[in-house]
Amino acid sequence: MPKRFVVAASEFPDLPRFPAGAELAEALTVASQQLHETLTPHSALRTAVRLAVHLMPGAEHAGISVIERGDKLRTLAWTDEVVRSAESRHTGREQHGLWDQLWNSPVARITDSEADDGWDVLAALGLRSALSLRLRADRRRLTVLTAYARKPGVFDEEATRVGRLFSAHVSIALDSATVREQLTEAMHTRDLIGQATGILMERQGIDASAAFESLVRASQRENVKLRDLARRIVGAHNTP
Repeated sequence: MPKRFVVAASEFPDLPRFPAGAELAEALTVASQQLHETLTPHSALRTAVRLAVHLMPGAEHAGISVIERGDKLRTLAWTDEVVRSAESRHTGREQHGLWDQLWNSPVARITDSEADDGWDVLAALGLRSALSLRLRADRRRLTVLTAYARKPGVFDEEATRVGRLFSAHVSIALDSATVREQLTEAMHTRDLIGQATGILMERQGIDASAAFESLVRASQRENVKLRDLARRIVGAHNTP
């Protein structure tokens, strides 16, 4: 299960709050740089929710969640506890009111939780407006950035435009961080398999090709991933 993060919505001295006009392009550039400086998907998520509160007009809170078919929702990063409370209390019926729209549209909005049916959870927490933006989508799951505000009607067309521009940067940064993490894991896996192969060569007096084939056969026989078996062999070898 992905790690979860709570992030304080602290001030950014180099970012104008709720930028408009010429400031917007500069603010998005700075935000993009900060997003691309993150090294992992987890840090990208954490940075994204923090930036959302500063860049998206009217936003007071933000969270990033994964929504799976069958109305399963996991909040991965949030600016404060009200976001986690709001998203953890939703029933399947309530999720259909907002997030289900994102299977077919990149944007979904709540204008006033007190006036719209099915949003008693948000209203009870004092959250009147919400704007959800799709970051990733496939047949089984969505990754969604949602901004919240305590006033009704906050997220108008201008806020939505800024949100969509920002979410595009977040999506790219998240994809880049995921690729970097996968490459790092692949390199680590290659090193592990190389070490395990060397250990088998030494123990069994065989060449590299035979040692690797032996590792593959053992992986298939025990129904264990090759990297996990290699990690086990290396760990046992290094344990006194």
